[in-house]
Amino acid sequence: MATLGAAALLLVGCEKGASNAPTVQDYEQKRAELMKQREKNGAPVLAGKRTPPPGTGGAADGRGLVSGGDAYAYDATEKRDPFRSFVIEEASKRAEHERGPLEQFDLSQITVVAVVWGTDRPRALVTDPSGRGYVVQEGTPIGKNDGQVIRIGDNSLLVKETYVDYLGEATSKEIEMRIRSKSQGG
Repeated sequence: MATLGAAALLLVGCEKGASNAPTVQDYEQKRAELMKQREKNGAPVLAGKRTPPPGTGGAADGRGLVSGGDAYAYDATEKRDPFRSFVIEEASKRAEHERGPLEQFDLSQITVVAVVWGTDRPRALVTDPSGRGYVVQEGTPIGKNDGQVIRIGDNSLLVKETYVDYLGEATSKEIEMRIRSKSQGG
């Protein structure tokens, strides 16, 4: 009984001529009427070329959807990606070169023990917080903030550190490190 009911429904649903949907001929006739009406209004339409409807922002010109008309187009060349962190970029730049053991400590943690300065290449002996000694010369990287030894005097080192602020601008600072005697806490 159920199969007979389903077969009857299929036959009723498949009747020809029961559809009220427009046919291809109806569509072509309506389009021809609209084109004639546009030509009368003074807006010529070339055959075979589609024009975008007004208010779409010229989507047919290849630029995609643009709100507000065709007056503005955003150009992102040579601009920073707003979704990438500049802090991570700076950290990756620093990680590119391998850091030495003296670059793991702050300059306040490193002490100057001795200086050999009467030669053409002056050198100094510095120690890290654990007491391990290192010989440095002019140009040696030292300190956490990309410091570099720029001058070795008779009892001191001059270190130039470069800080990068939150805007990404570099600021340099020269720090003098002296040999401390036992009375000065050395």
